[in-house]
Amino acid sequence: MIPEQKLDLTGKSALVSGAGVGIGRAVALALGQAGAFIGIHYHSSKEGAEKLLDELSALHVNAMLLPADLTKEDEANAIVDKLVAKTGRLDILVNNSGGLVKRAKIEECTLENWNKSLDLNLTSAFLLTKHAIPHLRATGSGRIVNVLSLSVQTGGANGGGSYAAAKGGLMVFTHTLAKELAPQVRTNSVMPGTVETQHHEIHSTEEMMENYRKQTPLGRNTFAEEVASSVLFLASDMSSHINGALIDISGGRFLR
Repeated sequence: MIPEQKLDLTGKSALVSGAGVGIGRAVALALGQAGAFIGIHYHSSKEGAEKLLDELSALHVNAMLLPADLTKEDEANAIVDKLVAKTGRLDILVNNSGGLVKRAKIEECTLENWNKSLDLNLTSAFLLTKHAIPHLRATGSGRIVNVLSLSVQTGGANGGGSYAAAKGGLMVFTHTLAKELAPQVRTNSVMPGTVETQHHEIHSTEEMMENYRKQTPLGRNTFAEEVASSVLFLASDMSSHINGALIDISGGRFLR
């Protein structure tokens, strides 16, 4: 029987990593407004996470703060345990945490930079997912959404190779989970284009951002809320027969 097709997440419990800023913040708001209890993970973005908690509270959305360094197994495990202890379940995991450590061409990339990139963008998702799997599986309809990057297609422009390699690993990780965890858990990914967030305020010049806009058929970069809408779709029953897929949210920038 086909499940009822709706975006309602009432009664669901969701953990969003890196929810203090940018895409993670937008995702937490979207899932929360759809009815889910939100576990707000953050590491360095405490102020943003606290503001998000207040905003969700004002919208009558139940949520809790979950600080952790997700590159450390004990801390990753702890936030899953805290959320499940609070809500009794875990239905949705959004692996959004990550970022560009430092721009460097591969021949100039230090081992420290390489390892930090993989730890921040890939190992963190592995650790969080591994501990979450039994809880997601127990619901009978768990959902995992991994947030990739357009660098998966570009190979990492302007010295972003280590970041691109990590996000490429996360894409393959998505396929692995989609095979191993189905049918109790569906796993998909979203691939945002250049998003107008703090990430690019830090790592991209205005000239670079304008060039990205010009390269996009829709004439602009992506907004975090547009990524969040796709994550909400994949976390809902509207995507009940989608597993192992990737949604490109780049405005057609790299159409072939």
